[in-house]
Amino acid sequence: MRLRVGGREHVLPELADQPPLQAVDRGELHRTLHDHAVAAGVPFTYDKRLTHVDEHPEGVTAHFADGSTATADILVGADGIRSTVRTLIDPAAPGPDYTGMLGFGARVDCDLDLPDDTMVFAFGTKAYYLYWKLADGSAMWGANLPSKQYFSLTQARAIPAEHWLKILRETYAPDSPGAEFARRTTADNLEITGALHIMGPVPHWYRDRLVLVGDSVHAPSNSSGQGAALAIESGVQLARCLRDIATPTEAFATYERLRRARVEGIASRAAKINHSKTPGPFARKIMNAMMPLMVKTVMNPEKTMGAERRYRIDWDAPVQAV
Repeated sequence: MRLRVGGREHVLPELADQPPLQAVDRGELHRTLHDHAVAAGVPFTYDKRLTHVDEHPEGVTAHFADGSTATADILVGADGIRSTVRTLIDPAAPGPDYTGMLGFGARVDCDLDLPDDTMVFAFGTKAYYLYWKLADGSAMWGANLPSKQYFSLTQARAIPAEHWLKILRETYAPDSPGAEFARRTTADNLEITGALHIMGPVPHWYRDRLVLVGDSVHAPSNSSGQGAALAIESGVQLARCLRDIATPTEAFATYERLRRARVEGIASRAAKINHSKTPGPFARKIMNAMMPLMVKTVMNPEKTMGAERRYRIDWDAPVQAV
């Protein structure tokens, strides 16, 4: 991992005893999980919008906008940052906050003088971006474009890609290799994510037979690089608790105890990174001057990432209720 500030690069220290971080395409991850679930006999139903639930001694019944229902032992809200289930659990629950940045990305043909398995976090003149080289020699880059105006995913994608390309090329024109990435990105390969969000701590993770998992309850900013990983971890821990603890409420309480401190710690770390993504000229000079010292002190990987990276889940270990 490297940090690029203006035209200077700084190599960031790593945890020597840990395997390298892996970048996983979100679409490929979704398809893989879906295919494994189908193979295991899990049914999928689409085009349903949850409106309300009825809880009863035997379980919970979900009601959908088209008039249909579904009944089960529990209801797991894995419904993202705009979670309906979160609101059903706690009508006063906080929602996501806009980070002030829009997300874009693309895979481009570009010769990079960069070692394999290296990711660069670049503080450009006007905006932050990151990039790395792929196995076939091409490059993947992601842009965090500052924007006072909010655009949801749907709103951002309703605007022609050529409009966004024009803004990206103007924004990253002073930067190298950012300008080249923007120039080589086309309307066909531009990935538009829209508004980037972060969510503060959610007071209530569950109620009776309803429980939250993933972005519905812990949505760190994209700066963490851990959103999908945390969701998977929580899914595994929730499954362990339901496997070993008889009542849903006890299982959910234990699941929250296992997860809350970790996810909120990672979200807090990522929030601090967000505040430094658009440094001015003076701040960039200070960053470059201070970086050698910071790498040896405050950026010590053992202090900043040791506990986070060494986290492991022992699936076979029995879970004790709180």
